[in-house]
Amino acid sequence: MKKITNIFTSALIATSLSIGYLATAGAADISSRSLKMPLVNALDHPQGLGAKAFADEVEKNSDGKIKIKIFANGVLGGEQQVASAMQGGTIELSMMSPAQLVGTIPEFVVLDFPFSFKNEAQADAVLDGPLGEKLMTYMPDKGWVGLAYMEQGYRSVSNNKRPVNTREDLQGLKIRTILNPLYIDMFKALGVNAIPMPMPELYTALETKTVDGQENPETTLDANKLYEVQKYFSGTRHIYNPQMLMVSKKLWDKLSEDEKKIFQDASYVARDVQRKAAREMTEKARTNLIAHGVQLNELPPEELAKMKEIVQPVTDKYAAELDPELIALFKQELERTNNL
Repeated sequence: MKKITNIFTSALIATSLSIGYLATAGAADISSRSLKMPLVNALDHPQGLGAKAFADEVEKNSDGKIKIKIFANGVLGGEQQVASAMQGGTIELSMMSPAQLVGTIPEFVVLDFPFSFKNEAQADAVLDGPLGEKLMTYMPDKGWVGLAYMEQGYRSVSNNKRPVNTREDLQGLKIRTILNPLYIDMFKALGVNAIPMPMPELYTALETKTVDGQENPETTLDANKLYEVQKYFSGTRHIYNPQMLMVSKKLWDKLSEDEKKIFQDASYVARDVQRKAAREMTEKARTNLIAHGVQLNELPPEELAKMKEIVQPVTDKYAAELDPELIALFKQELERTNNL
């Protein structure tokens, strides 16, 4: 009899807890919302997969009340255009490289210092640690809120002229890059004719030979079918690019605390999904590039070391323009994670 009573009591407690949880969830302050999330890459690019994971998680945890529509392939404009629209509140969400924000938040340039991160594990630890958190604090005053860092990958050079085996092979090439002064200065130091251009214009520029090449991770070439207009891909790995999942400050200020938690929690789930996908897809992308006739090569470590030495004055120039405490934190974090 006592055993039956205990079982009944346990069941009653479990039922009460379940009802209490459901009541709490049901009472959550969540409004019906339809939000836009443009991307410059395709849905099957790691950027697109991360965005979808985030959108699905938000919709699930809001009981279907918050729906996020993804606009891929730059149909709503390039990243600079989207970032500006987010400040105005006409676009609510996006994912892009923090390198696109340096015109407004100069501090993000530390993530672009050439040849800084030796591998993805180190990059993750630095971005998810005190430095990444510090950089996000600069965003709200400029109209954005950062949720999580994801992965774009190591940027490397592709072109139609020749494989790049040494720094001399770069000289004279017309290479599309992003609208970021450090990138332009870095390539100029290497003898490259750097041409800044929005991503949606890149394919046509390569097709018409307006530029000889570009610089992006393998996954970006693959997802955007740049193998149709490029012959050589050389592993310069000159800059590691994270992605930033970000929300318009105008939307963020309208969200309830429950909704903000849904967004933040979903961003961490999406981050883990996206990073895993990005790394798995890099090898698949390399195989696919080769299958489409692209010639791949890696650069010897001594050549990469020479390139780093050549562009060091560029790094020093931009570091001198920032708060010394931020630079000290950057160096401290690189040292802390050096053995990863």
